[in-house]
Amino acid sequence: MQRKVAIFDIDGTIFRSSLIVELVEVLIERQIFPKKTLGEYEKEHTAWLNRYGPYKPYIEAVVRVFMQYLAGVESERVIDAAKDVVLEQENRIYRYTRDLIAKLKSDGYYLLAISHSPKFILDEFGRRHGFDKIYGKVYVIGNDGKFTGEIKDHELIGNKSEILKRAIEKENLTLNDSVGVGDTESDISFLSLVSKPICFNPNKALYEEARSKNWLMVVERKDVIYEIAGLPADSVK
Repeated sequence: MQRKVAIFDIDGTIFRSSLIVELVEVLIERQIFPKKTLGEYEKEHTAWLNRYGPYKPYIEAVVRVFMQYLAGVESERVIDAAKDVVLEQENRIYRYTRDLIAKLKSDGYYLLAISHSPKFILDEFGRRHGFDKIYGKVYVIGNDGKFTGEIKDHELIGNKSEILKRAIEKENLTLNDSVGVGDTESDISFLSLVSKPICFNPNKALYEEARSKNWLMVVERKDVIYEIAGLPADSVK
């Protein structure tokens, strides 16, 4: 029989930060990346912290320096750092999505994660939270055991809807009663395919899309979880 599927983004949707941001900071602390790396995205980070700039330029700057300094670094050192990041921060997650994952798991859903973070850190994080399958950016490791700076199947990982379609066929899943949870416009493609899209702490672009399509929007702020618009909250329980 085909299993029902629930698709989650990770950063900002389950994890209350970005895995690649936390990883880059540890790589700088351990001098695997040069200290000057911080200064290369400081402007975007400060603008976002002070709410003079959006989050997207900041995270794009972090990804850019990660790609720049990853090439030539021993993979074992980076993967060990990733494991330590997850070990320290695995429980820094949102209560709403934590409880939703537990509920869907108990109902027999196949849990699928699709993220743009590195797969080697997503695997570690996802395993600890009960995911069945995880898709992320696969950074190529050369025969010398060092990262080449290249990404395998770069175009595919950028298209979350195509990844979802592939997983459904490969894992014998069904979109009937499917659930999807995302927080930015990069998640719109897969949210458009599921039966019950949930926009969790959405950014402006996803918020506007959700309003136009009457999707459920959920915000978790401090110790309060509330619905903004869309489907009834109990429709996913």
